[in-house]
Amino acid sequence: MTEQQSAFPRRDAEGRIRTLGDLLGVGLAGVVIGLLVLVLFDGAFASFGAGDFGQANGWLAVILPAWLFWEDFRAWEFGAPRVVAALVAVAVAVVAGLALAGVTVGLPSLLSGGLAAATFTVVYAVIWFPGVRWLASRTS
Repeated sequence: MTEQQSAFPRRDAEGRIRTLGDLLGVGLAGVVIGLLVLVLFDGAFASFGAGDFGQANGWLAVILPAWLFWEDFRAWEFGAPRVVAALVAVAVAVVAGLALAGVTVGLPSLLSGGLAAATFTVVYAVIWFPGVRWLASRTS
């Protein structure tokens, strides 16, 4: 008898993430992990005298969520629905992240960029997840 392992995020047979909650949870966990790594590197560089702590670009925390989004994008069948949904989601998410970064310009780069990365992640997921499903159902 084989033991089935539970995977997170849960995926369907095609490899697409099943729920918005899974996409948001894993995406935001990626932002947190990215920020923790940036804090470690920024602290190390600051201790060596290579700048002040907090000056690292917090936008780098979006690397893991972007990878997750890319993998979900690839799991969808080639065609207009996935491209249109991704382009709209990226455009709106980047604008939302930049707007928040602009509002928080007085904060250290690590913090304002981290908030912008988290905003990007949430906005992208909230647009992408229902958007690609809706477009795919309309064009199939």
